Amino acid sequence: MRDDTPQICNVGLDGMLVRFGTALSEPANRAALALRDALEREAWDGIEETSSTLVSTFVRFDPLHLSHAALAERLRRLLAARDWYAAEMAEGRRLWRIPAVFGTELAPQLPQAAELAGLSLEAAIASLSRARLRVQTIGFAPGQPYLGTLPEAWDIPRQRQLSRRIPEGALAVAIRQLVLFSVDTPTGWLHVGQTAMQLFRPEAEAPFLLRPGDEVQFRPVAAEALENLRRAPRGGATCEPLS
Repeated sequence: MRDDTPQICNVGLDGMLVRFGTALSEPANRAALALRDALEREAWDGIEETSSTLVSTFVRFDPLHLSHAALAERLRRLLAARDWYAAEMAEGRRLWRIPAVFGTELAPQLPQAAELAGLSLEAAIASLSRARLRVQTIGFAPGQPYLGTLPEAWDIPRQRQLSRRIPEGALAVAIRQLVLFSVDTPTGWLHVGQTAMQLFRPEAEAPFLLRPGDEVQFRPVAAEALENLRRAPRGGATCEPLS
């Protein structure tokens, strides 16, 4: 649901948050991404860092150089200048096509997820691989993207009990989103696919492979292909600029 009243909130001594909604929606996510891009381009003195969540934009600033009141007023003027919920997406985005094994022993919870979604296995794979999803935010672990939004059938709950381990490159689903895991970790999300992606490369100039605003589509491959993909650059994924 769209909320036309962005909220500006103080976050500690040196942070400020602009919240575009209380729940995830396409317009709120679009607004959060667009405002962060605008702040990066504005390059206001005293701003030390910006980032975005699913529905918010965070600003870290130097309170010795820029007061809370002054920053809040500048943000209010910027917010009033346009309809951020309908803003154009930033330039420099990319479309990623990522090979993924759906189901099999590599992603054993696909049958459970498909049943919750009311789909056959074949229909579930078709739905997940047809969807072209936006990187809505990076979070929880370094370089880890939250991808959405999936069709309504995938509005399924997370598990009540955590899976003990989901491997790096795993693709997991719940609440109309996919998460592509950048590390091995416990999770309540349902493991439905497996990729060979290494999303966090600390030695690289750009350590995070995907960026908020990028778009992603998954290409089904056979389980036997995964080992070869692990040796391929970027796990066999390709990307192209989005106009």
